[in-house]
Amino acid sequence: MINLNLNKKVIIFGFIFTFFSSFGQSFFLGLFNPSIRNDLNISHGQFGSIYAIATICSSLVLVWFGKKIDDLKLFNYSLIVIFLLIFSSFFFSLINNLYLLIIGVFLMRFSGQGLMSHTSTTTISRYYNQRRGKALSAVWFGLSTAEFILPILIIFLLTFLSWRSIWQIISFSMLIILPLVILSTIKNLSLDSRESNNNDNNDKYLNKVKSWKRSEVIKDFKFYIISLNMLAMPWIATGVFVYQSFISESKLWDIYTIPKSFMVYSISSIITLILSGFLIDKFTSRKLIYFINIPLLLGLFFLYFFNQILVSFIFFGLVGVSNGLANVLGSSTWAEIYGVKYIGSIKALTTALMVFSTAFGTAIFGYFIDSGLTIETISLIAGTYIVLTFFLLVLISKKINPIILKKA
Repeated sequence: MINLNLNKKVIIFGFIFTFFSSFGQSFFLGLFNPSIRNDLNISHGQFGSIYAIATICSSLVLVWFGKKIDDLKLFNYSLIVIFLLIFSSFFFSLINNLYLLIIGVFLMRFSGQGLMSHTSTTTISRYYNQRRGKALSAVWFGLSTAEFILPILIIFLLTFLSWRSIWQIISFSMLIILPLVILSTIKNLSLDSRESNNNDNNDKYLNKVKSWKRSEVIKDFKFYIISLNMLAMPWIATGVFVYQSFISESKLWDIYTIPKSFMVYSISSIITLILSGFLIDKFTSRKLIYFINIPLLLGLFFLYFFNQILVSFIFFGLVGVSNGLANVLGSSTWAEIYGVKYIGSIKALTTALMVFSTAFGTAIFGYFIDSGLTIETISLIAGTYIVLTFFLLVLISKKINPIILKKA
């Protein structure tokens, strides 16, 4: 990486951090759901409640710690984050009772899903101006790559290794790889570092956009309506990922159907990431957020009406499209509307809300399942949420614009 320019090093840093954030993501932790429940003798609902409580706690801490990225040198902040992730992964292998499960899930959700993705997307959103959409698309390939590779790999490893051994291997791999990554990429990056390019017209425009403080953002009503739309994908997808074994049993699919479907999910996410990066830089995020949940809604339609194995691939493919849109729009939209000066604290809040929504998804899915609701009924409820929040977004469509500061 020595011969690469800073623009490319920042992309590599973001890509690897989003890849390793996968170890705290629901699609990955959900792969160990049956093994953990069998070892600890707990139900779907109990696992979901524990998962939700730990995730909520992680979102609350994230609001505070995520803000520190605006104050600390990125290298120092990243160093703290990766060693917390390494410790969390090793701790997860030691879980043998409910109390340790709560702590273990909290640590993985906080360090993996929360801090790793927050550090990556905040760095990209702040560093890139003119090519922010393409840059965010590139780094989110990291998570899509993990979603393509890891489900099948983990299912295979579980056939001859214990789930605890797998987590120990993960933690030692991180210890070798991640410190080298930050030393090679962002060691000299500062808070004021920006992408180098030959056209500064876009930068001049962005300098006129008002940078909102987090205290101002939380008083802005459109923030909540946009958030409701952006949070649909996290809570619904989390419920699906964590309870993938329940869906397989309900639809009479074999244990490899959904892990193989994750490959389609990953491919559709990658294709959407490529397209959305170009579209965002051309049309802006504000014009694209209306489409964010349409593929997910269509996927829920298929899950509601059909049971064939092919439906799994169609459903996860459509979820992947919404995921690709959500990953890029979830970072670029806030930078467009609220500026980049305080984007770290704003992203800490939005990431915390995202993490909180995944806790909600886990809890509500677990409650629905234990209450005897079918996956079809759950799909109908999720689809209704998408439709209602979409209409709220349409109602404020004329107000989703940044405030342009007048010249002194």
